[in-house]
Amino acid sequence: MEFKEVIKNRYSCKKYSERQVEKEKIEAILNAGRLAPTAKNLQEQRIYVIQSEEALAKIDAVTPCRYGAPTVIVVAFDKNNVFTYPGEKRDSGVEDATIVATHMILAAADEGVDSCWINFFDPEKAEKELGLPVNEAVLMLLDLGYASEGAGPLENHNRRKDLSETVTYL
Repeated sequence: MEFKEVIKNRYSCKKYSERQVEKEKIEAILNAGRLAPTAKNLQEQRIYVIQSEEALAKIDAVTPCRYGAPTVIVVAFDKNNVFTYPGEKRDSGVEDATIVATHMILAAADEGVDSCWINFFDPEKAEKELGLPVNEAVLMLLDLGYASEGAGPLENHNRRKDLSETVTYL
């Protein structure tokens, strides 16, 4: 699929079928995340693929937003392996994990797999529920699967502000 089509047609799926995502497609999605750029190439992302009933129940315990997805990818980062920017008020953890997650979302769309970025959860509760190491912080959850019949983008999906409303040239 052409990249322009991927970014135009991709939407946040909120109703999944029970059909499991094929292993080769999950690998392609994970590899797209692996190829994402990170500050100083630290690659601080930590990715967890959630598919077992037990692990999915843990996701359900922290968010109502799995929408029946058979796979959830947890995108976290190692807080001890980040680049601290000048001024020492920010580091690369959140932004690098965001780039990784975005690569995976776009790769999923390219593979014909639906997804939804989930941020409606308490990260600390998720970290505890999943038993993650204390040095890791969860950025987001990524639902993956195939849309159920009748699922589709929100009514306002194609409405976009004009560039003049969001862009300023200085």
